[in-house]
Amino acid sequence: MTDKALLVVSECPPLGLESLKVKDTQLRASSYKRRGLGPHRGRLNIQSGIEDGDIYDGAWCAQYRDKKQWLEVDARRLTRFTGVILQGRNSIWSWDIVHTYKVQFSNDTLVWKPCMNGTEEAIFEGNQDAETPVLALFNTSTVARYIRINPQSWYQNGTKGHICLRAEVFGCYLIKSKDKLDFRHHNYKEMRKLMKSVQEECPDITRIYSIGKSYMGLKLYVMEISDNPGKHELGEPEFRYVAGMHGNEVLGRELLLNLMQYICQEYKRGDQRIVHLVKETRIHLLPSMNPDGYEMAFKKGSELAGWSLGRYSYEGIDMNHNFADLNSVMWTAIELETDRSKLINHYFPIPEQYTTEEAFVASETRAVISWMQNIPFVLGANLHGGELVVTYPYDMTRDWAPREHTPTADESFFRWLAVVYASTNQVTVMSNHDRRPCHNKDFLRYNNIINGADWHNVPGSMNDFSYLHTNCFEVTVELSCDKFPHASELPIEWENNRESLLTYMEQVHRGIKGVVRDKDTGAGIADAVIKVDDINHHIRSVADGDYWRLLNPGEYRVTATAEGYFPSSRTCQVMYDHYPTICDFRLTKMPKERLKELLMKGGKLPKDLQLRLRQLRMRKLRVTTKAINRRRAAALIAISQICHTSEEPPEETTTDSSEKHV
Repeated sequence: MTDKALLVVSECPPLGLESLKVKDTQLRASSYKRRGLGPHRGRLNIQSGIEDGDIYDGAWCAQYRDKKQWLEVDARRLTRFTGVILQGRNSIWSWDIVHTYKVQFSNDTLVWKPCMNGTEEAIFEGNQDAETPVLALFNTSTVARYIRINPQSWYQNGTKGHICLRAEVFGCYLIKSKDKLDFRHHNYKEMRKLMKSVQEECPDITRIYSIGKSYMGLKLYVMEISDNPGKHELGEPEFRYVAGMHGNEVLGRELLLNLMQYICQEYKRGDQRIVHLVKETRIHLLPSMNPDGYEMAFKKGSELAGWSLGRYSYEGIDMNHNFADLNSVMWTAIELETDRSKLINHYFPIPEQYTTEEAFVASETRAVISWMQNIPFVLGANLHGGELVVTYPYDMTRDWAPREHTPTADESFFRWLAVVYASTNQVTVMSNHDRRPCHNKDFLRYNNIINGADWHNVPGSMNDFSYLHTNCFEVTVELSCDKFPHASELPIEWENNRESLLTYMEQVHRGIKGVVRDKDTGAGIADAVIKVDDINHHIRSVADGDYWRLLNPGEYRVTATAEGYFPSSRTCQVMYDHYPTICDFRLTKMPKERLKELLMKGGKLPKDLQLRLRQLRMRKLRVTTKAINRRRAAALIAISQICHTSEEPPEETTTDSSEKHV
């Protein structure tokens, strides 16, 4: 194979006739001798059965011997075709090969365009023997959906020779040109440049900021997309996607770069779905959490990076196990605490030993934790690679078992989130029930979703930490079997995941939302606790008093509590609509707290508080009076007893007169 051939083959991979990636239904032919020699058998290196004439023969063979015969491949999408490999028929009984052939292309199977060599139709050299693969490269690649191989000469063998061949086609899948996205792998500098170009194209809805630096000093850039970038708006939920936690799992990085381009373009075009999403949601995209690891993998390339090069941080830390283990804190408290009312179920504090400078915590992990604490995220997803499945918390097993189903209090909603992403993934990937497992786990049995701990035990995961330390619900999406797919596969991977990425973001508007306010002043109350009956996991309101509680459709009894206020409860109905139910709360201050606040401000007491205060004083006066009366009654009883004793006659005694006188 020539250097040019190596270059082209590496540029565009095989479509998959040999690997069965191309299905039987994608292959057609002008004619075929019998079922065992049908177009589905025209695959490179396919082997025939022992019996001549059985259904497992070793090639496609045309029924007729003329130059009008063809084998057709339907790529099912626009593809940039670059070459063909041809073999003869595999058989111990027959010798059938094609010597020369032409190639044609079409987008609709009605109009065909020949492959040209300058001004003439190209004729390609085929085989001289049945087994040696012969590669033919096109002088100019052609974009089309269909390709035909049209034999022109073949081994005649007198009058017994037949047109038979096995083939592989090289091509790069393309998407529709309307998206106009930058489909290639981007190193750190290229990523930064692309993000800047998006910000310049859509300055009114985008903002780039950094949440910190990697160990090697590379900034962790985030693209914010909102109609008011840089500002939290009352009642607007915050959403995040994080990619590249493992530096060699690169598809998520490229998908987020594609996503920010796509949202910018469609917003400008006036796509109402995208416009609504941008105006109603504050979106944050972190394409590379581990830029140091990515740079290592990028230098090796998609085929040579291996399974783990670039997975870890520069210090050798696996960030997927690097967050504070709050699961153990929670489960230990449950085991030791006898008073269940003292247990907490949310906002678990980070253990002190984890926050010290000596703690084995990556700088990237610390930056993300600070980010989580500073922005009130409601929903997120962590994009990985190496499998095709969506996992949801908990990721850690309770008793450190290798794997065990370990649900959260929000199991049903987490399952919904996982199903949303997996079911909207293109038919060629997650939702394809005919696909083979990536490695050694058949997730099709679970409809491509699984509780993380039921797959394998992951202590210190970002998903568990997010659920237990913040208000944010988060899942992990394993995007592809290949951690570092070939650049030519990025367009189809975008097609596979575009709808899933958008639909999953829209789930941030499910459930209930509202504002917890002070009944008298109307001011928002921060850190109010939102409790939902029968779900043992609370969330809290943020600085302005607004909150979001993700819930499946149904009727819920919801209670809002805050320090210094009387609790308030109401029933909230969650519908199947794509917008949340509004459940506001107005809390009444406890009189003591209210009085303290007014006196501190030097204000005049309102009439209702004056009346309430008078009632409290009267109640206190009555209680005090009763106590005084009880003490007085007791004192009178004691005095009467003393008086009664003093009135009794003294005992008679005999004395002389002198003693009397004295």
